[in-house]
Amino acid sequence: MATTGQPQRQNKGRVQVVRSSLPYQVLLYLNGWYFAFFFLCEILIYVYKNETLPYADNVLPAEVILVFILAGIEALRLFFAQKGNLTERIVGVVISILLSIPAVLGALYLILWQTYVLRVDVILAAIQAAFIGLELVFGIVSMINFARATPY
Repeated sequence: MATTGQPQRQNKGRVQVVRSSLPYQVLLYLNGWYFAFFFLCEILIYVYKNETLPYADNVLPAEVILVFILAGIEALRLFFAQKGNLTERIVGVVISILLSIPAVLGALYLILWQTYVLRVDVILAAIQAAFIGLELVFGIVSMINFARATPY
């Protein structure tokens, strides 16, 4: 049997090529842990900002709610990306890519448009935006790889 350079599984005499992307999966795993750290840091930063900076009445709660919405979007995005990659289905990766748009906008809001932007906000949100950008590239490559697969 000739090898194609792809990992292979054997199921009762059939050879099945594994098309899921290990680097993409590792990146998603690391981003899951980083986002948990990012979320915790952002909440603590808002506690600090509430104690030291003057805010208008409803601005701080709105920004905190935005971080919670961003956490929900990020959890869904990572879930669909991981499931799509592991099951080699295009639909999960497409949903993940579509959810990347509001996730990037949330990170950009934290970098550029929130009421008070601290240097730590910029650093943390820029790392998160870089994770999302890398995952977009790996997601598109994985989609192309899955689409090229011949159906059994």
